[in-house]
Amino acid sequence: MSNRRNFIKATALSVALASAGLLSFTAHAADTIKVGVLHSLSGTMAISETALKETVLMTIDEINKAGGVMGKKLEPVVVDPASNWPLFAEKARQLLTKDKVAVTFGCWTSVSRKSVLPVYKELNGLLFYPVQYEGEELEKNVFYTGAAPNQQAIPAVEYLMSKDGGEAKRFVLLGTDYVYPRTTNKILRAFLHSKGVADADIMEEYTPFGHSDYQTIIAKIKKFASEGKKTAVVSTINGDSNVPFYKELGNAGLKATDVPVVAFSVGEEELRGVDTKPLVGHLASWNYFMSLKNAENDKFVKMYQAWAKKEKLPNADKVVTNDPMEATYIGIHMWKQAVEKAKSTDTDKVIAAMAGQTFKAPSGILSKMDEKNHHLHKSVFIGEVKADGQFNVVWKTPGPVRAQPWSPFIPGNDKKKDVPEGM
Repeated sequence: MSNRRNFIKATALSVALASAGLLSFTAHAADTIKVGVLHSLSGTMAISETALKETVLMTIDEINKAGGVMGKKLEPVVVDPASNWPLFAEKARQLLTKDKVAVTFGCWTSVSRKSVLPVYKELNGLLFYPVQYEGEELEKNVFYTGAAPNQQAIPAVEYLMSKDGGEAKRFVLLGTDYVYPRTTNKILRAFLHSKGVADADIMEEYTPFGHSDYQTIIAKIKKFASEGKKTAVVSTINGDSNVPFYKELGNAGLKATDVPVVAFSVGEEELRGVDTKPLVGHLASWNYFMSLKNAENDKFVKMYQAWAKKEKLPNADKVVTNDPMEATYIGIHMWKQAVEKAKSTDTDKVIAAMAGQTFKAPSGILSKMDEKNHHLHKSVFIGEVKADGQFNVVWKTPGPVRAQPWSPFIPGNDKKKDVPEGM
């Protein structure tokens, strides 16, 4: 009898505490799985990263409507590191220690990823990174759903050197001044050397984040291109600097037929703020384009358009999808599958369950997470800018390409293992 009275008292106390809001966190935490969203919503990178935040929220909504993960709803925790690289680490620590997220989807620039890596390693957190990058990294706590250099940069330059791509003989390596462009261009310079291109035929230029005056650089490119051999520009400019760069390209009359530009960080979202008519024929190398025709992409594009209208996003009737958005979408679904396979959100168990995961991607391929190296196998597409800001695919790989995190064009990489440290 006393046990029954104690149970009734405990139940009454729980109800009273819950009514007062004192038990709400515990009950809430038990019913949901927290998901961190670590993207710049202000500053120079907001032009690119805001759409990735929306993609995470849209995908969480899609998963929750389908029953959640292991019967639990996903709860997004959104923070704004504001294009401030040290702040990324601070916000990452907040997500892991205060908010207790099970996984984080975030970062765009490599400098932001490098900033948060020590935090995820120290606290054994899990980060999904959705953007093309320079490679030369392989971490246990990160899954790289964007492209490694051999899945974007190398195929793009090979295309420029081919007959179909215009048989370029001279190259301008133009980027924002940080680790991704500099390391990618180090790899590309070594690759060009292997193809017989001399240093005299390679021009390399960098500008700071947020740079807006490209008149002098465009003039230098025109002069370099006028010296006899077919010239192409390889652009690793990131963020809102792409808008003035492409505007100046148009103002200078530098047409794709004269000096083609292939970009690795410009997609449909970045072109929304640019008059694309003077840019017709310039190129981008990605693993996805909005213009791809297949059932999965049709569903993905319509879902995002409907999401934009429901959430009343700016210019909701003109939203576009792009490669890092697709990589984000794939990553969240693969994480969900891995959690359900592991029957746990425990980081180590999910990491083990991620190996070999597959997902029918909006690109139209069966996307696969490599069994060992934490990278997706990805098809490569090269697209020409159209007047409407979309891309017409002019070249693609025969099938998915396995990532090489350690580029064979960097000395000593042949001795490095294709498995994350600590695995």
